[in-house]
Amino acid sequence: MKMSRFGEPQILAILRQAEGGVPVPDLCREHGMSTTSFYKWCAKYGGMDASMISQM
Repeated sequence: MKMSRFGEPQILAILRQAEGGVPVPDLCREHGMSTTSFYKWCAKYGGMDASMISQM
């Protein structure tokens, strides 16, 4: 199975930046990822904080 370039703490930081008002295309360009990945992360990790992810 392919390893992800981004760990869960990095994913949460990127999602927090998006919640803070940074446009999604700018975030994707800055971090070198696709918008598809971003929206998949939103579906999986949206609304979670670090403590919830550690329980997963």
